[in-house]
Amino acid sequence: MAQLTIKDLEDSPQVRTALAEILIEVVAAGASVHFMHPLKQEDADAFWDSALAAAARGERIILGAWDGSLLVGTVTLQLHCPPNQPHRGEIAKMMTRLSHRGRGIGTVLLRAAEDLAVRHRRNLLVLDTARDGGASAFYERQGYRLAGEIPDYALRPHGALTATMIYWKRIAETSPEKVKS
Repeated sequence: MAQLTIKDLEDSPQVRTALAEILIEVVAAGASVHFMHPLKQEDADAFWDSALAAAARGERIILGAWDGSLLVGTVTLQLHCPPNQPHRGEIAKMMTRLSHRGRGIGTVLLRAAEDLAVRHRRNLLVLDTARDGGASAFYERQGYRLAGEIPDYALRPHGALTATMIYWKRIAETSPEKVKS
């Protein structure tokens, strides 16, 4: 693997194409990331168009892991929360190309997202992952704690129902006074 580079993703044809490729690939492999298989190219494109527009508005940060010129992983830090939750962020769309799994890319992406969350004055992160075939063990190794499980929460990409596991992690200590200011 060439030098891995993590950076904020901005809207460009190359980035949109790479993000859509990863999304289609992981959905076909069974990743429960809100889409059904087969995922149409136009649906993947529409999702990333919307997500990148939200990033341009500052509502989220989309990070990419680059192995040379190949986008091999991504994670989204959602910052836009209700007014009574300015201290919270959400981890979403953690995806790594199948060819690059098991190389620590997810760990590097997650740590980068956590660092950005702290810089954006977030002290609590939440996320969810499918019980069946999800990344529970990975998130638990990263210090996330299970809040609970919701049965039959969503369909897996190939059709079977699965529960979702809700996780949280306190990433910084922040007093209510610091959150409000």
